[in-house]
Amino acid sequence: MTTYVTTPIYYVNAQPHLGHAYTTIVADCYGRFRRLMGEDVRFQTGTDEHGDKIAEAAKNNAVAPREYVDNISAMFRDTWPLLNIQYDHFIRTTDSEHIETVSRILQEVYDRGDIYFDEYTGLYCKGCERFLTEKELDDGNCPDHQKPPEEISETNYFFRMSKYQQQLIDHIRNNPDFITPERYRNEVLSFLSEPLEDLCISRPTSRLTWGIPLPFDKNYVTYVWFDALINYVTGIGYPSSRSFDRYWSVAEHVIGKDILKPHAIYWPTMLMAMELPLYKKLHVHGHWIVNEAKMSKSIGNVKRPEELIANFGVDGFRYFTLREMSFGLDASYSTEGIIDRINSDLANDLGNLFSRSLAMLKKYTGNVVPEPAEKDETDQLLIETTEKMVDGYISCMADFQFHKGLEAVWKLIRHANKYIVVNEPWSLAKEEQSRSRLDSVLYNLAECLRILSLVLEPAIPQTAGTMQSVFGALPDIENRIDLRAGSAWGLLEPGTRLGESPPLFPRIDKKQLQADAAKVKQSKKKQTKTAKQQDESMIDFDRFKELDLRVAQIVAAEPISKSDRLLKLTVKAPEERVVVAGIAEYYKPEEIIGKQVIIVANLKPAKLMGVTSHGMVLAAVDGQGKTKKLVLSTLAGQVEPGSKVS
Repeated sequence: MTTYVTTPIYYVNAQPHLGHAYTTIVADCYGRFRRLMGEDVRFQTGTDEHGDKIAEAAKNNAVAPREYVDNISAMFRDTWPLLNIQYDHFIRTTDSEHIETVSRILQEVYDRGDIYFDEYTGLYCKGCERFLTEKELDDGNCPDHQKPPEEISETNYFFRMSKYQQQLIDHIRNNPDFITPERYRNEVLSFLSEPLEDLCISRPTSRLTWGIPLPFDKNYVTYVWFDALINYVTGIGYPSSRSFDRYWSVAEHVIGKDILKPHAIYWPTMLMAMELPLYKKLHVHGHWIVNEAKMSKSIGNVKRPEELIANFGVDGFRYFTLREMSFGLDASYSTEGIIDRINSDLANDLGNLFSRSLAMLKKYTGNVVPEPAEKDETDQLLIETTEKMVDGYISCMADFQFHKGLEAVWKLIRHANKYIVVNEPWSLAKEEQSRSRLDSVLYNLAECLRILSLVLEPAIPQTAGTMQSVFGALPDIENRIDLRAGSAWGLLEPGTRLGESPPLFPRIDKKQLQADAAKVKQSKKKQTKTAKQQDESMIDFDRFKELDLRVAQIVAAEPISKSDRLLKLTVKAPEERVVVAGIAEYYKPEEIIGKQVIIVANLKPAKLMGVTSHGMVLAAVDGQGKTKKLVLSTLAGQVEPGSKVS
């Protein structure tokens, strides 16, 4: 069995946030689950790096597009290890292999007659980087960006997407699991009930150069979506590698609902034009609502993964996202919500079961797994509950119902805690005749924890690893890979010496966390204020370009009466003008006649000691106090008066 799971390649016009993290955690969890089932898994993620918004973001940051995308792409690559994300391949649309593949596919589709040249007038949303139909607008605005699109008329290349409309409808209807959950399948079919327009797949280089050039017309670059979607086959060596043959037929894409249309309509029709089989499944999740509002930089509620990990730990954060969101629906994030989940589920339920069980094994058996005796009703019920959990867990995880899969696990955890209360190992330890019963109870708790450590690995791998380390090497290494075999009751051998383990999840003190957050916020506020003050003292390049700096030749100089500091200079730049300069303490008039200096020529005229000055002479300050002197700016050689300084 093989599995190929992908995230979208994330657009690098923004840094990683909660939404990116959730999608990637889901794909990682699913990949780990499939590996746990003994399957050959390939997991791919990456970054999308071409298009209008990237070029604009680079310009706003005063860097070249390549430098900009390198920086943001690195942020994504640096973030995923913090979340214990275990991907097999990280792809970038600026990779040479990807660019070559996109060019090859464009040429092939063009040669088949499915790309044509035409003039088009349409409503273009810069945020979406695509043309919108009137039907898609919300009161005249783009529904995602709430801004009116701009009407653009231009000649472009178009992909005959409409040609494949009925073929796509038939495929979706004949394959009910092609798009999940069902609500998004229905949404796509509803959209396809109207005539499908052809897709504009180019942008003229007259307005955008940051993209992959069309192989058949270098005056155009490729539309970002036609470029980006191809990553899913590029990353597995399309067209001729073994990886492509092995993985493409089982490809499963994980996306957010905001990019449903490109993945459910553009991409399948592109694959049809490429004469390739379609991917196996498209899994669509909802959005995170932060403090009752959709995440937005403008309202300041964007949650960064590194901040969440610092406050709640990597597994606390992973567990919350997987447990809280019903896949396909929107979910709410709040600090109170994640603290309650961690304290209740992880600290009280799982952490308590783990620490109590190990403490009793250490106290009553010296950390050695005891030999169980004959089972009683409570033992049998614990075993049956465990087996039922494994069946439900596998079914839910395979169906992307992660919250239900984890709920099945927690039913077992709560049952095991109840098992301790019912059997009272501390009371059994007091009676010698109850020793065999005590051994059975402790063995069953140890075996339950071992199985829990297996099923928890996809969701909270760090914690699962800590739990597994307590049991040492299992007798059959294959059983640790295949969950069906590894979760069979009774694999833990009596006599196994158990290791030590710290508490899994200490409780989070809400008040202390809020106090720490307030301190951090105050510190950031001070830093922001300082940075703002520094920024205000800086001149950006555009403002600097407004200065008219020129070479001026001093043709006359004389003192200004009633002033010891000022000289009246007549300069040629190239026209003659009067400039008042505060250099009388350092230069005599006769010393500077004929010198070439640099002036600011576009200052507003200013009257100084009754003389109107039409500019300012530049000078450097050398030394301080009694040794201070001014040194006029000059040039290494003679140039024509009035020459621009740049």
